[in-house]
Amino acid sequence: MRFASLGSGSRGNATLVESGATLVMVDCGFSCRETERRLGRLGRTPDQLSALLVTHEHGDHVRGVPLLARKYGLPVWLTRGTHGMLRDTDLPVVQYFDGHSSVEIGDLCISPFTVPHDAREPCQFVFENGMRRFGLLTDTGRMTPHIIESLDGCDALLLECNHDADMLAGGPYSAALKRRVGGPLGHLSNGQARALLEALDCSSLQHLVAAHLSDKNNRPALARTALGAALDCAEDWIGVADQDAGLDWRSIT
Repeated sequence: MRFASLGSGSRGNATLVESGATLVMVDCGFSCRETERRLGRLGRTPDQLSALLVTHEHGDHVRGVPLLARKYGLPVWLTRGTHGMLRDTDLPVVQYFDGHSSVEIGDLCISPFTVPHDAREPCQFVFENGMRRFGLLTDTGRMTPHIIESLDGCDALLLECNHDADMLAGGPYSAALKRRVGGPLGHLSNGQARALLEALDCSSLQHLVAAHLSDKNNRPALARTALGAALDCAEDWIGVADQDAGLDWRSIT
């Protein structure tokens, strides 16, 4: 199993997970043309996708989903709540999941789990191929026992480090936006991500990637410092999913 990012941040998000003959994309916050370009950078094309999975309805995660799905006839997996909030619901094939039951797509077993975020019915995912587990967590305002239980013992994690609390407090956002981002239905700070890691069994962890970093309220070095402190590891071991460059393939062996 392996994973990669087409890009991660407030201007667009998309993550690839591949195992055997199965390739899924989680979210598509880029235009169809830009998605095609970024897939090509990773050696893939949209017609190789087995499915699109959607975490929630915010534009930086779904902007490109309807057109990409229609153009390539892709099934779209999402919660009923998320589907109901989409502006463009003309999707070729819709499959529903909830936050408490696993689904199988080809060679992948996918376990959605609910998260606290200011969306209708948001979920994140754990991917399994019978040997390894990859956990994906962004767009959550706080950690919960359900999140900890879901991500415990993963072999790889892509984990939100949206903002540095001090940078957010002193940054350019309005007071209302600061409360939203830093609130219990917003996004994880570096410190919250560190606390989550400290609550998890990370003894099998092969890869840790910081994701969804704010351009204005965080820096890669700050995210790496926080996560490195949680694992007592070298900071350069920790990857960062960049907004523009994304993240090249990481194999979980």
